[in-house]
Amino acid sequence: MADELVQEKKQQIFICGAKSIGQYGGYETFVDKLTEYLQDCSDLEIYLACKANGVGAMDESGLPGVQRLSSSEFLYHGAHCFKLQVPNLGPASAIDYDLRAMRFFLRYCREHRIESPVFYLLTCRIGPWMWSLKRAIKQLHGQLHVNPDGHEWMRGKWSPPVRCYWKLSERLTVKQADLLICDSVNIEAYIQKEYARFRPKTTYIAYGAETQPSALPSDHGPFADWMREKGLRPEAYYLIVGRFVPENNFETMIREFRQSRTTKTLAIIANRDDAFLQRLEQKLAFSRDRRIRFVGTVYDKQLLQKIRENAYGYLHGHEVGGTNPSLLEALGATKLNLLLDVGFNREVGKTTALYWTKEPGSLAALLERADALPPEEREDLGRRAKERIQQAFTWQRIADRYKRVWRGIIDADDQPAEAEKAPLQELR
Repeated sequence: MADELVQEKKQQIFICGAKSIGQYGGYETFVDKLTEYLQDCSDLEIYLACKANGVGAMDESGLPGVQRLSSSEFLYHGAHCFKLQVPNLGPASAIDYDLRAMRFFLRYCREHRIESPVFYLLTCRIGPWMWSLKRAIKQLHGQLHVNPDGHEWMRGKWSPPVRCYWKLSERLTVKQADLLICDSVNIEAYIQKEYARFRPKTTYIAYGAETQPSALPSDHGPFADWMREKGLRPEAYYLIVGRFVPENNFETMIREFRQSRTTKTLAIIANRDDAFLQRLEQKLAFSRDRRIRFVGTVYDKQLLQKIRENAYGYLHGHEVGGTNPSLLEALGATKLNLLLDVGFNREVGKTTALYWTKEPGSLAALLERADALPPEEREDLGRRAKERIQQAFTWQRIADRYKRVWRGIIDADDQPAEAEKAPLQELR
């Protein structure tokens, strides 16, 4: 009888939208850290959908402590994870994957007689199907929670018809959501203003980051080998980490770096997109500048943390997302951070970073100013950046807020204070 009472108190959470766990990507890191920090919550039961094939597919073999249940199921951090096969539909694969995941979990709830589940959908890709999905969720007496991510419809890689689809999908998703969990105060303000007619219920829960230093030694092992292979020296390079896409402003950052008189190297850690790389080369001829180096991807978390710690400075050009994971990770590790001056970045970095615009010469001048910073000023910026992460963006703090939401406790304490809010991001 006691066991039945315990079971009645459990809240089942079904998370859809992340391709995998712990790989290169914001949602992938998010579900890894969230399940880690929620694994001891006896009243929360997490279920997670993953891709079994295609780009970003789940490979659980490298996860510590994973327990395989079958070829398509495993337990990790106490979460029950399912690998779903997805046909190769090109760009539409992400839409198909989200639909399959939602429908799979709806069937799972019906078959296992789970009542009052929470479906947590990461981003707004399947808006045209949300009405029917919401009706099925209501039949289970469940709720639909959505993380609206950033402005997907603004991304430069999409054609005008695709952008129209993303905007429509966002609107239809917001309309059906019981709760929108925004990881940026700018995104929350945008949702409230843009969709005021729907009276959306929102709450702000940021993304998280770590501030513990890497355990890797500096003078030997993986870090020393990597630095030697890439021809880099500690404190003598600027770093960029992020998806290699136009809206992250690689073109501006590379052009401005070329025009600056800095003697430091620019190390770019990013996925490879040969077509975009060729376009940049044709415009900028960056291969003629020996200071600029594309150094591939780094998936080892300890190694990436060490690379961040040893950079002289970090360049961040993201402008259409919410709270960006690579920015938080840089603030937690790198002393000097040079950020594109948009609301998303200002709300996170505040006075712990230096800012540049896309105006010609802005970043080049800031790089030269950064090179000349007194060591004590750079140290102070780094110290305050870490304090900023510890005060507002630790994974424990983020997990605690999700606990409150999923235990049905949403109050003023879960909302950002007015002093925390940055100006609403201008849409271009």
